[in-house]
Amino acid sequence: MSLIALYVGFGVVSAAILALAAVGFSMQYEVTNVLNLAYGQVMTVAALAAYAVNRLGGALWLMLVVGGLVGAVLSAILNRLIFSPFAKRGLKLFGMIVITIAVGLIVGNISLILFGFGSFSYGVASLTTYRFAGMVFTGSQLATVALALAAMAVIRIVLVKTKIGRAMRATATDPVLARASGIRTGLVSDVAWLISGTLCGLAGVAAATSVAAWSVTTGDSLLITILAAAVVGGIGQPYGAMLGALLIGIVTSVIGGYVNPSYTEISAFLILTGFLLFRPAGIVPGVVLEREVIA
Repeated sequence: MSLIALYVGFGVVSAAILALAAVGFSMQYEVTNVLNLAYGQVMTVAALAAYAVNRLGGALWLMLVVGGLVGAVLSAILNRLIFSPFAKRGLKLFGMIVITIAVGLIVGNISLILFGFGSFSYGVASLTTYRFAGMVFTGSQLATVALALAAMAVIRIVLVKTKIGRAMRATATDPVLARASGIRTGLVSDVAWLISGTLCGLAGVAAATSVAAWSVTTGDSLLITILAAAVVGGIGQPYGAMLGALLIGIVTSVIGGYVNPSYTEISAFLILTGFLLFRPAGIVPGVVLEREVIA
């Protein structure tokens, strides 16, 4: 068996999880101009909710449903109660970043109080393996890849074929003109938070079930990799985030396999740094940073 094929297989699974997370992150930023650094903690809360379902004997599909719902609801609540009021007071991009960091710390500490520093094992790994071109996948890993592909297809349909999707793209391009054209940008923002929160929750559950153990700090540790995928693809570009996730997922898995697994996040950071230095717009040029925050 070729080691490179094996590591690429791991990378495909990582890319699927990253795609869910990075597309949600990019969509959230594209529409609302909020660079949400509390994203990792939303993933963690969704994963912990799925863990409760798992302990009650719930199947993987039910864990994903609960995780997606928790991610959507928590994101919407944070937006309505915290982010939106600050945006209405004229807080700009970097001020909102500070607010999201503070929110992440608060949510993280609440999770620590409720769940402690211990690790949680979900126990959903499949013993059956499937081989494709030298790559080896478990049943749960194939389910993760299928989920990511289905989610990406749904996101494309929503953005291209639906009225709310066209409104989201118009708001992302020019919120002032969109508002003048009669688009309810506040409603568009709410929908964007719900969709991105759903993807965030799904990514949290998929990530938690793909590792041996999950803790309340794991979501934050994944944030740098999610940021790397989003920036490499083109910050604020959901389609670019898919490409960024594929690149980051495969490259970091191959480096982690051949060199050292602990270098996975380091390699993601180096790729992120390289793109920021030499191609800050990413693979697909992203949206302009200096826009108003959409409440």
